[in-house]
Amino acid sequence: MDKKASLEELKRRREIALEMGGPEKIARHRQRGHITARERIEKLVDPGTFTETGMLNLFQLPGSDRLYPASKLHGYGKIDGRVVSIQSDDSTVLAGTGGGGRPRMRSGVFTAPPRGCPSIRFGESGGVHLQSVQGSIGVLAVTMPIRGLMAPRRVPRVIGIMGNCFGDPTWQASQCEFVVQVKGTCMAVSGPRVLGVALEERTTPEELGGWKVHAEVTGQVDAFAEDDEHCARLIREFISYMPSNCEEEPPLVSTKDPPDRSVDSLKSLIPDDTSQPYDMEEVIKAIVDDGKYFILKPYFARPLIVCLARMNGQSVGIIANQPLHNDGALGPDECDKAVDLVVMCDSFNIPLLFLVDTPGYLGGKAAEEKKFPTKSMHLLQALSLTSVPKISVIIRRAYGLAATNMCGTNASADFSVALTTADIRPVSPEMALNTLYRDRIESAKNPENERAKVIKELQSQGGPFQAAMAGQIDDIIEPQDARKYVINCLDILRGQRGDFISQKLLQTWPTGF
Repeated sequence: MDKKASLEELKRRREIALEMGGPEKIARHRQRGHITARERIEKLVDPGTFTETGMLNLFQLPGSDRLYPASKLHGYGKIDGRVVSIQSDDSTVLAGTGGGGRPRMRSGVFTAPPRGCPSIRFGESGGVHLQSVQGSIGVLAVTMPIRGLMAPRRVPRVIGIMGNCFGDPTWQASQCEFVVQVKGTCMAVSGPRVLGVALEERTTPEELGGWKVHAEVTGQVDAFAEDDEHCARLIREFISYMPSNCEEEPPLVSTKDPPDRSVDSLKSLIPDDTSQPYDMEEVIKAIVDDGKYFILKPYFARPLIVCLARMNGQSVGIIANQPLHNDGALGPDECDKAVDLVVMCDSFNIPLLFLVDTPGYLGGKAAEEKKFPTKSMHLLQALSLTSVPKISVIIRRAYGLAATNMCGTNASADFSVALTTADIRPVSPEMALNTLYRDRIESAKNPENERAKVIKELQSQGGPFQAAMAGQIDDIIEPQDARKYVINCLDILRGQRGDFISQKLLQTWPTGF
């Protein structure tokens, strides 16, 4: 082929790639409220920074001589000036399925070099293109790289569920640090048509793996987007809290919020009556930089809040009880939710801050059926292996082993402190009153007077001062000093350690427990 013909062929092949699935399929895609695979990348990265790789990775279907563009776009761009690796499924080409043209993933979701950059995928695929992989050898196209599954968490892995996803993108989502699902989409192992044939099970995509299923039941998705552009914004925000790889710390972000700012609102925000609920998100908003935090799994296990925020420009992971839901009690789902954040933060060098206000465990038949004792121990095991800084602030109640699950007393926090509003005890006063002191009250000459006497005794026992005298906590502070205290602790720990790079003992912790 001469030079002119070669240039013409290059132009023709680039046009095939850029046409994607063609005008008609793109039009139908837009009618469903979506933007194209390339437009999603443009919304994600800094303008003009995307470099595509594999554009000429065209392919032919069996028995056809027509060239098709790859159904998986790949390349590199920048988010806030930092390089990221991106794959974007093109559902206008073979419904985004693989098995035909597939770009060479140099920094993929499953594996990455020791150093590297965040790996992001926009998923919209039915898995493998079965017509392309029929026959015994085709099983290689639908099996998963087991060695890759054993690889430690080296770069932050992110996936956006942009359309109905079955098979491959679902498997990848289960291994990612951050999963965003666009409302109106489905993420599941198999689609309704397959289940209808195999199990005679009649269901809809929404019932099978719609956003509410993952928001409220499975907890497999971390955030939910209204549309494609919103999804890109959420991914950009998440990446801003993360390092580029496990060998680095997250970037410091400048703030005008003074590190010694007094949090006067906490004095009135936290009720004296331990039976009165309040919104722990307001506490978080009051103490973090500029009142900004990035909440994860907001509708799953709601008695526990997990989020990312910054303290004096430093990324921190926050685990906090939420008294507005089940009084902030811990159950099996709450333990799983906490473990997810602990593993991610320890793998990527992000200090952990615990805000404790729990009345104990929320047991019962449903909790036992979910292996609650095992879930509780998993959380304690994960905490015992963490090597990033851990700071625990007892806001109000710290009752029993649930307080230990929150890295409270006896959980090896680097700093453990209680506010003057704290109430620390083995069981709640109500439980002690109705179990430990029941016989004493009932056998008294005047049960009502005896009951009042017991309540007074219990109230005097739970304050933070006995815990401080016994060395179970490092200090007692006034509520308005919470922000200053946490930032000072981080400064002390940095002075001792030099950096917050973890020992990475949780890098190969399984994605499900």
